[in-house]
Amino acid sequence: MSALLEVTEVHAGYGDVKIVHGISLQVAPSEIVTIIGPNGAGKSTLLKAIFGTLRPTRGSVVLDGADVTGWPAHRMVQAGAAFVPQTNNVFPSLSIKENLEMGAFRRASGVAQRMEELLAQFPDLARRPGELASRLSGGQRQALAMCRALMLDPRLLLVDEPTAALSPVMREQLFAQIEAIRDSGVAILMVEQNAREALAISDRGYVLVNGQVAVEDSGRALLDNPDVGRMFLGRMDPDVTGDTGDTGGTEDVETTPAEPDEGTR
Repeated sequence: MSALLEVTEVHAGYGDVKIVHGISLQVAPSEIVTIIGPNGAGKSTLLKAIFGTLRPTRGSVVLDGADVTGWPAHRMVQAGAAFVPQTNNVFPSLSIKENLEMGAFRRASGVAQRMEELLAQFPDLARRPGELASRLSGGQRQALAMCRALMLDPRLLLVDEPTAALSPVMREQLFAQIEAIRDSGVAILMVEQNAREALAISDRGYVLVNGQVAVEDSGRALLDNPDVGRMFLGRMDPDVTGDTGDTGGTEDVETTPAEPDEGTR
């Protein structure tokens, strides 16, 4: 199957601070691909370089056969991509319904029908469309952010740390909704700190270390890989006593200047 997204030797950073060093990856249609790695590995920076909120300094990004390297975010939306940042991804002063309407700002027709289709996949949101986003739980906000990103029928959805700080119950629900989005025909490239749960639903995965791809394999194979398990999944190494190998999660906290979130446009 040909790739929907093809990233080749991409380099990116902030000014003189280089974060991403020649990363290549692919995402096929209707595939979940998860990126994991230690703090500061460049995971979130890579998503921004792909979506256009940060311009790559070298390399190429191809979406559905078109070279979109360096395209700004609004052109990426036109090309069929959407991005859900980890934070600042909804309008808190607007209702659920109004947030979805904002997500459909480029849609010429069929807004009500698309909203109905999406709310059917997110029952917690469907029960109270007039509720302000500021009153939603963290998991419900993340669901709303993804729902809003889907209002324009993207072929590719980029998601940054969707389950960060969520309870195990909310994580399970959100991962199930991500699977449903994939099953509807949308390809997903996801950065996730809850690596074990994310890889369990992923077709493939990449491990980033120091801004480079260290390991690439199927989600199942990465779960079974003893080195990946010891470094990123908190798995006990039987040869080492008193050390669980828990690195404290894979949250990407990059020591770089803060970049404003551009949302889904």
